[in-house]
Amino acid sequence: MMKIPFDRSCLRSALERMDIADIAQATIRQSGDIARMMERETGAEFLHLEMGVPGLPPERVGVEAECAALQEGVASRYPAMQGIPELKKQASRFLEAFLGVEIAPEGCVPTVGSMQGSFAAFLMCSQFDPAKNKILFIDPGFPVQRSQVRILGIPSESFDIYDFRGEKLGPKIESYLAAGDVAAIVYSNPNNPAWVCLTEEELRTIGELATKYDTVVIEDLAYLCMDFRKPLGRPFEPPYQATVARYTQNYILLVSGSKIFSYAGQRIAVAALSETLRRRDYPALRRRYNIGRLGDAFVLVFLYAASSGTSHSAQHALAAMFRAAADGELDFVGEASEYARRARLTKEAFLRHGFRIVYDKDRDEAVSDGFFYTVGYGTMTSAELLSELLLCGICAISLTSTGSRQHGIRVCVSQLNRPEQFDLLEERLRIFAETHK
Repeated sequence: MMKIPFDRSCLRSALERMDIADIAQATIRQSGDIARMMERETGAEFLHLEMGVPGLPPERVGVEAECAALQEGVASRYPAMQGIPELKKQASRFLEAFLGVEIAPEGCVPTVGSMQGSFAAFLMCSQFDPAKNKILFIDPGFPVQRSQVRILGIPSESFDIYDFRGEKLGPKIESYLAAGDVAAIVYSNPNNPAWVCLTEEELRTIGELATKYDTVVIEDLAYLCMDFRKPLGRPFEPPYQATVARYTQNYILLVSGSKIFSYAGQRIAVAALSETLRRRDYPALRRRYNIGRLGDAFVLVFLYAASSGTSHSAQHALAAMFRAAADGELDFVGEASEYARRARLTKEAFLRHGFRIVYDKDRDEAVSDGFFYTVGYGTMTSAELLSELLLCGICAISLTSTGSRQHGIRVCVSQLNRPEQFDLLEERLRIFAETHK
């Protein structure tokens, strides 16, 4: 095994083989592949803090429901595009139970993970009105969503939430919407990667501006109820997960089973459309596709072209997990709080060795412990920090790839599944700090 820190030639070789010119722009999967190449060359175990692979077992109720559906023979049939009735019913109940909002079952549409939901939503929203084709990102955000709009050739704007919380948020968003060309606003809440949580007040501002400028809000709730500072997760009891759906009818909510139920491998989510938006008719869509009503176009044009439906068995799994959670039989929030424990322990390790939390405040509170957090070191750029950590056997992604204007990396704690990995992280950070005094 090579001595840590590894020789720089090891990293240079991996970057050359993968044709990566700027490591700060490396995708999540590219970063993981760099680390695996270096693992093979050095013989050392790397700590994989780059990809949000759930570190908890999949919910048993979902696995059992999916197996039962397969045994019944669903694999031989194409699924209905609108989704199976049971999933639509249970998705509606789940959203009411944990968000406190009513969304009709008809508006709850299965997608092949939230990534398919956002891909289809970006494409659809950019075609509502020839004058409005931009996507506005509230950064930092999930890097793949930025890739999606680039792939689709959709123009985008963005700003970093770091300096625009509270009363500053409204004027900042309005400065973009007032140009009249923004079709949709997208953000995650809790935020990937900063883990800040937009408040009801801030979401009210976003919702009211979306209504004023007739812009759709795409709210990514991949980490629903994971603000562990609050007693969320009690079905049909406040406090509820904060959502823009209380303040506008121009919304599409993306709710995935990947993280909240550790069901990432089966690629299942729902896109929940407001009733007003679902029923709205867009002449531009009708002219182009002969289907003008948004809900029908979303399913029968955009989703259909992308996948011809979402797996029956995965739909049955998600329906079962939604039902169990809404019935109080599945404490997904309590189970997911394991990530908060891992975040707390590893944050302490980074801080002991001279790192700082980049997005450290959530308005007037310390940022919550959860699935992700962000760290920086001295005056290092994102590229420099990521490179130096890789040479110490620690893999992450740069904040640059998330759209952040701050310098640092995103840390994901989900793959720290063994106690000895925490000791290994401590040792690697000690070596890093000694090397960079």
